[in-house]
Amino acid sequence: MILRVLFSFLLGAWLPLIAAAGDLPIADRGPVLRIQGSNTIGADLGPALVEGLFQEQGLLKIHRENPDTANEQRVVGQTAQGKRVVVEIAAHGSSTGFTALKNASADLAAASRPIKDSELQSLQSLGDLKSPAAEQVIAIDGLAIILHPDNPLTTLDTEQLARIFSGEAKTWEDVSGHGGTIHLYARDDQSGTYDTFKELVLSRRGKNLNNAAKRFESSEQLSDAVSADPQAIGFIGLPYVRQAKAVAIVDGQSQAMLPLNSLIATEDYPLSRRLFFYLPPDSQNPWAKALVAFAQSRQGQAIVAANGFIAQTVQAIAVTPNALMPEGYQSLSRHAQRLTVNFRFEEGSASLDNKARQDLARVFDYIKRHDKTDRAVTLVGFGDAKDDPARADLLSKLRAMAVRRELVKNGVLLREVRGFGALMPVAANNGDEGRIKNRRVEVWVY
Repeated sequence: MILRVLFSFLLGAWLPLIAAAGDLPIADRGPVLRIQGSNTIGADLGPALVEGLFQEQGLLKIHRENPDTANEQRVVGQTAQGKRVVVEIAAHGSSTGFTALKNASADLAAASRPIKDSELQSLQSLGDLKSPAAEQVIAIDGLAIILHPDNPLTTLDTEQLARIFSGEAKTWEDVSGHGGTIHLYARDDQSGTYDTFKELVLSRRGKNLNNAAKRFESSEQLSDAVSADPQAIGFIGLPYVRQAKAVAIVDGQSQAMLPLNSLIATEDYPLSRRLFFYLPPDSQNPWAKALVAFAQSRQGQAIVAANGFIAQTVQAIAVTPNALMPEGYQSLSRHAQRLTVNFRFEEGSASLDNKARQDLARVFDYIKRHDKTDRAVTLVGFGDAKDDPARADLLSKLRAMAVRRELVKNGVLLREVRGFGALMPVAANNGDEGRIKNRRVEVWVY
């Protein structure tokens, strides 16, 4: 099988072995893999990916077991020889995953937000966890802002969200709604969902979560509490909206966007986020490497979609032109389709970020499979606002040219490369996160 060469050199470090599942070794005792971190990943997506890997390895009687500790579970399989194979998953929040890597109680960290600089520094002994091989984007998620189904509000902007969750806006009437006192529901401090909301909404405006907010370790419990409280508002990962009502979000000058699959796939939706596996570069665990590779495969991404997250599988979608688009963009949308991927860049750099490097292979595969290598692709660059609009136009086109160079290396002849400067922002430009989101390159196919 395809993993044989990759893992053969590691097997000596995993003796004694008493059985083998497919190509991967089975240790004499204990779990073959320990995953800790994000509840968003660990509740269902992580176990489902492990089950998929077990199936690929030919294991039998695959099932989940729940120990006494909340938000922990085991995925269990059996070899043809009857040997039990176990992966342990603890889902207590993204920060706990990095802590577990540091104290060697986990082999793989699951995170629903990027690793922090302080965590990167503390884990230096394990290698560079920001390297392309270590930082693996496995899915895209959107933070949905949820209300009780009977709440009439349909749109909120990120400024209003900051006022609500900091406690400055105390009633629904304060944000042009009605219903009296606002009841706040939030994930706990260990949660990557909370970290993402704090970064995208609160910290950007110098605000903190109000102490009156009810906190939850479980995403499902939070969502169910909101849908039972007519005065409630909460934030949650996309698969956990359940019976609640999601509202459209505006950030800065962006259009109002619901957490739709296409807008989250391109990361245009203001509260979109990436879900990660972090694999230490010096890892000697072949199951950790195999799970990361499986998560990036077509089978793995199908499991991502089946669990309610947004797969990174590239598709072409029609875009309806509207009056808010520049004329050149309207013309493009009438004659071409947009791929469900945006290329983005390292902060303060013209270098593609780690997800963009993964996406290059996916986009090239799409272009080749659909016979669009000969002048059937247009790249469109965007940027953040500059004092000189001409500079913004130039930088947006240069970003598109950076993607062009990579596609040309693989034999793709482009039809056109365009730059639209700071037009059509998808996020506010008054923070680093927003500026990074606005610096993007779209791919269009004819």
